Order: sequence, then structure tokens, then C-alpha cells
Amino acid sequence: MAAAPDQQLLEQTLRVNETFFSIQGESTFAGVPCFFVRLTGCPLRCHYCDTEYAFREGAQRTIGAIVDEIVRSGAQVVELTGGEPLAQKRAFDLVSVLCERGLTVLIETSGAVDIRPCHPKSIRILDIKTPGSGEAGRNLWSNLEDLRPSDEVKFVIVDRADYEWARDAIHAHRLNERCNAVLMSPAYPQRKGLEILGCPGLSPRALAEWILADRLPVRQQTQLHKLIWEPGQRGV
Repeated sequence: MAAAPDQQLLEQTLRVNETFFSIQGESTFAGVPCFFVRLTGCPLRCHYCDTEYAFREGAQRTIGAIVDEIVRSGAQVVELTGGEPLAQKRAFDLVSVLCERGLTVLIETSGAVDIRPCHPKSIRILDIKTPGSGEAGRNLWSNLEDLRPSDEVKFVIVDRADYEWARDAIHAHRLNERCNAVLMSPAYPQRKGLEILGCPGLSPRALAEWILADRLPVRQQTQLHKLIWEPGQRGV
């Protein structure tokens, strides 16, 4: 049985944007009930970002209070997301506490932060930034050397050029051999009213046809939560 975490550790704080219990919308865990902890802050500014509100909004909460809320929810799967959750150093402590409690802990990370300090039982979902994101220069490629069989790698694809870039990266780094799954998502159109901002989106059918033509060893995914609820709804 794992030792109880130190009380001083539980009193440390993180800036939290929101917490909620919902259906996991992405990764190989899509469709599974999941408790989400969205942390505040992100050093990246991707063109297709759909959580810009997490850049600054949030309040300080103790690790202990966060853990208590997760336990009360009855969730067995937890995801840390953002923003960029690993931009806050105490996020690694929260992950460790949750893993030691026997929970399945997913970390949705941009790949711009070193993932090595993550607890060995955690599952890192590494979102490698394509040129279409505007942030490909922030990729920390050394993270690929720390991939574990349980981890997943994700590419959000904006256009054909993005697809070819991601396809070449998958082959060059043998990503399908180094982790549990390689995921490809068509970029979702970002809208404000009737005006499209930054990213017009990509047809899921186009992406599917490219993957099939190349026999690419990936899993195409959609953002399931945006099909269940309104695309811009928060807390889901």
C-alpha cells in the first residue's frame, strides 16, 4: 500500500482554471468518464487553440483540495490539461499523488515542456505541434526519447502540408513503435459569432482519405465532446 502523501505537499498550491467530470473526448480513452483538472497558463499560442480562456483565468487551490474533489467524484480516470499543465512545476506533484492513489492519470501536454519528471505510472499524451499551429518551433524533440509504451502522441492537422509533415515525423522517429498510439485530429474551425478566427479547420473526410492512401499506422480521432455538447461549451 502506498504511503500517504506528506501534509506539506498537500498544502502546496496550483492555479486552476476549472475542474469538471465529463466524458473523455480524445485519445484511446475517448468515451470514458473522466475527471478533468484544467490548469491555468500556457507558453504557446496555437492558431487553433480552443481554450484561450485558460491562459490567465484561474484561482489558487491546494493539491489536497483538488485530490479530495476527485475522490468525491468517484472517477477512476483523471486528466490534467490546460493550457499547458506542466508549465506549473507543482503539477508533477499532483500527478504523483494521484498515481499513488491508484488512479489512471492522463496528462495532455504540448510537448514544449520536459516530460521526464512525470510519475512513471502516468500516461503522457504528447501533442506535437505542426507548422500549421504556428508553434512547431517550440517542440522539445528530446521528449520523444522518454516515450513509454503506455504514452500516446497526437498531431492536430490543419492542412495537407501539416499532414505530410506529421507523416514524415512519424516515420523518421518510428513513433508507432515507441508508444501506445499515434493520434491524428483534424483541426476544428475556431469561430466567434460568424467570423472564423485563425483556423478554418480541416475536413475529417480529407484527413481520413490521406491516412488510408498512405496506409499510415495512426488512429484518427475527433473531439467527441464537441459532438455531444455545443463546441464552445465550457466544463465538458
